[in-house]
Amino acid sequence: MKKTPIQIAVVLGVVAIAAYWLMPQEEETASQHTARPPVPVIVHEVGYAEFVERIEAVGTLKANESVTLTAQVRETVTRVNFEDGQEVQKGDILLEFTNEEESALLAEARANLSEAEKQLERVKDLVTRGNATQARLDQQVREATSARARVNAIAARMDDRLLRAPFAGVLGFRMVSAGTLVDPGSPVTTLDDVAQVKLDFSVPETYLGALRPGQEISAVSVAYKDRAFEGVVTTVGSRIDPVSRAVTVRAIIANDDQSLRPGMLVTVELVRSRSQEIMIPEEALVPRQRNQYVYVVNADSQVEERQIIIAGRRPGAVVITSGLQEGELIINEGTSRVAPGATVAEHSRRLLADQITKQPRVGISDETL
Repeated sequence: MKKTPIQIAVVLGVVAIAAYWLMPQEEETASQHTARPPVPVIVHEVGYAEFVERIEAVGTLKANESVTLTAQVRETVTRVNFEDGQEVQKGDILLEFTNEEESALLAEARANLSEAEKQLERVKDLVTRGNATQARLDQQVREATSARARVNAIAARMDDRLLRAPFAGVLGFRMVSAGTLVDPGSPVTTLDDVAQVKLDFSVPETYLGALRPGQEISAVSVAYKDRAFEGVVTTVGSRIDPVSRAVTVRAIIANDDQSLRPGMLVTVELVRSRSQEIMIPEEALVPRQRNQYVYVVNADSQVEERQIIIAGRRPGAVVITSGLQEGELIINEGTSRVAPGATVAEHSRRLLADQITKQPRVGISDETL
């Protein structure tokens, strides 16, 4: 039968539509037999690392020993033996006062003592020979003892006219000059022992149970932003401030180079505890609503979703108490490119310890006051 042009067009259309629907199905069938290439990711091997809990506070430095040196007598200064900011040792003579009268009295007392001791020796010899009584000997002993006491008394008054350093340290500004008439209690200079300094800071009573002598502290001052000064807690205050509800803690910091000065304000980090915990990089977390998940790579390079429980944090890392075991591999970078059941290609590994050591130590704390 002879076909009209319209019939021929309809047949060709049907063939075209059939070809259109059959070709995608064949391609889809072929794609089902072609495995998708593994996704490159960065994985992390789960393991233990040191987790340090810190408490942060602000404190003020004090000299280990500090005193304002004053005159003990009303007298004129005859000699000044120090300069501003000078380092001195214990017993060094810093100031001398007028002592001519005491010097004369001391010379007289020493002469009397010498004569009394000679008389005592003569009386002892007479008593031995039987030419003197025991009462005479006792009297001479009293006279010699009295003469010795007078010498000691005058020598003590002489010593009051010498101002000595009570301990080793650094002097402050000089407040007197030679020729100055001073009264008892008049300030002369200050003396600070800064070979080590005291650090007092307040901690809320909430943390009282975690405080104890011997804990490590780290202090940072705005004057030395890139330097941390290490110290040790020596005392935890015996009272809680009823207004601030805080306890005062005192620590000692070595200051051999005298970089730290009394009165400086510093930021303090107190090490609350140290422990070995399972830690993973924070970037490996996959949050969903209120829960946290990670992608675990199993032995077949397949991705598994695992819910975890977080017990603590530090910059760049979290502590895991449930959901992971030591030695497992989790996806550290590339979590957005995979889904549970996907196959991954291990691109590289990153150790958590490397990340932790790169974190700045200064100014970091897990609990800020």
